[in-house]
Amino acid sequence: MTEDNISADQAKTGWLIDLNWYAEHSRSVSALLRGCLCDDCRKKVSKEGNPASEAELISRIRECCQQRAGFITAQMPVMESLFRLFIARGNKPMTVVEMGRRLSERRGGDLYRTSEEVLLHLLKNDRYYGFRPAAA
Repeated sequence: MTEDNISADQAKTGWLIDLNWYAEHSRSVSALLRGCLCDDCRKKVSKEGNPASEAELISRIRECCQQRAGFITAQMPVMESLFRLFIARGNKPMTVVEMGRRLSERRGGDLYRTSEEVLLHLLKNDRYYGFRPAAA
């Protein structure tokens, strides 16, 4: 395998966000999720007073925010785009091939930064979003 190519096994590996990773690393997934909210949902959450649960935030993002223009753009970092893509899909495992296809569509045809090789490199080196290979 050259550095520019990924193996068949790597192409078939499913990835997801390990939500337990956040607690294990003293981080807050809620803070990242709140950053994904559209203006309307952000206002609703702040008016409600009680902190929204992770499940509530994910539900709002899936039902409303992900459909708004600007939820995923070519201007945002690839890993932020990837995090938002996973949340919008209910954190279902995806292969780097599927991620690349979906991100390229959402980022306006960004083929280089959404290539399987680039995504695999970013995922393997993630220390912020909690991406992990899905259990087989």
